[in-house]
Parts: sequence; structure tokens; C-alpha cells
Amino acid sequence: MFNRFIHILLVSLSLFAVAIPASHAATDKEPKWPALKTAYFGDREIRDNADDLLVLEAPKRAEDAAIVPISIQSLSPQNADQYIKNIHVIIDENPMPYSANFVLSPELGTVDISTRMRVDQYTYVRAIAEMNDGSLHMVSRFVKASGGCSAPAGKDAAAALARMGKMQIRMRQPTVGEPVQAQVIVSHPNYSGLQYDQKNRKYIPAHYVDDIDISYNNKTLIKVEAGISLSEDPSVRFTFTPSEPGKLKAVVHDSQEQEFSMEKDI
Repeated sequence: MFNRFIHILLVSLSLFAVAIPASHAATDKEPKWPALKTAYFGDREIRDNADDLLVLEAPKRAEDAAIVPISIQSLSPQNADQYIKNIHVIIDENPMPYSANFVLSPELGTVDISTRMRVDQYTYVRAIAEMNDGSLHMVSRFVKASGGCSAPAGKDAAAALARMGKMQIRMRQPTVGEPVQAQVIVSHPNYSGLQYDQKNRKYIPAHYVDDIDISYNNKTLIKVEAGISLSEDPSVRFTFTPSEPGKLKAVVHDSQEQEFSMEKDI
């Protein structure tokens, strides 16, 4: 996972160097998107302004660039015949623009997902829905934020490491057959590799959550493939409908091959 994202980052940087003249960078409103689109989606067609399918909510100006709330909702329910199988999140100006991929199951029922991201510069944030028929549909929002990827951790480093892997699954009392909102949170410093340790005079090595698998009765509902853009203490809030009593389980994997898990009976 780590190598895949590093490869994507290097591809993107090389494209920028050859495809985007410096004279255009200050005037073009979206100078990086054409190169990013080619890097991640090749020549596939992406339908823009797909507000009839997706709703993307993000603040116009972030209060804290290191924990920018992002929510994505679908206006159509998931079913076996027509469903969103991936939601790709691109943050154009982040060091690692391809920020997350939410792999979704039709069993999720309702697509209503929230998380928190790091945003490094004034940028477009994009959510691209990939349907089960392969079509791509995009919505985007412009977010004013600065320095989120290099912002120091909000907790003392020793305390953060001591709590690493502690998990919570939050939800109100669920009822079988009715939609319920749940939230998975894992305590993790999610170091981006860009934070500078003033005391030791060196950059803190990258160490971040790169995979979150949330399942119900051993069937995956959401799988999050992530890079350095997820905030410290990653959180995923979602809605699902338990069709029968069972077990909600979350398994978290990070870039140093550590794994944490938690489950909740319903």
C-alpha cells in the first residue's frame, strides 16, 4: 500500500514538472487537475458537476487545516443492480493528491460517509464516484486551508504513541431493519512524513493508517484505502442498515504493518 501511494505521488510530481509551466500556475484556477486526471484515470470520461448523484460537503474556509471535515452522500440508494463501488477523493494541492478510496458494498444501502482530512493549500477537493458499470461522476468544492499536511500533531508524541491502536465504535442503540449511524475512530498519530520535530531537529518518519476495513457479519461494508491526507486519529462515520443481529467489526492497518481491530455486537 505504502509503495503504491509513493509511486502515485512520484508520477504526479513528474507530470507537473513537464506539463504545467510556472507562468500558468498562478493564473489557471485548476492547474493540476488535467495532469491528475490523466495520472489516476487515464483517458476515461468523468462527468463533472454530478450533483444529481453526489453531495460533497466541505468548509469554504477550514478552521484547522489538519482536521478538515469532509462528508459525501449519494442521492440514490445502493442496490445490487446499481451502486457506487468506489469513491475516489482527490485533493489537488496536497503532496499526495490521491487522498483516499472508499470501496463500497451494495449491502451498505445508504452512502452517507464523513471523515477528516489534512489540506495543505488552497485547493479543490474532489469526490469521484465510480459506479458498478464503470462510469465516473465528479463533484468538487474549493477549500481555503494551509499547512495541514505539515502541521504538528495535536498530542504529545509519547502520549500519542502510547495510545496508538485504541479504537472506538460509536453508535446509538441500533434496531434490526432500520438505518443507524456508526463511527469508527482509531487513535493514531498518522504522521505524514512532513512534520518537523523541533526538539530533535529532524522530520518525523511517515507512519499512517493506510487501510480500514469495516464489516458486518463478515461482509465488508466499507474499505478505506488511504494515504497521508487522513487526519490524526482517523475517523469514519457512516450509515448502514443491519438486516439481522450480528457483529460490526473494524480492522485498521497502517504503513508500518501494524494492525488493530474492534467489534461490537448488534
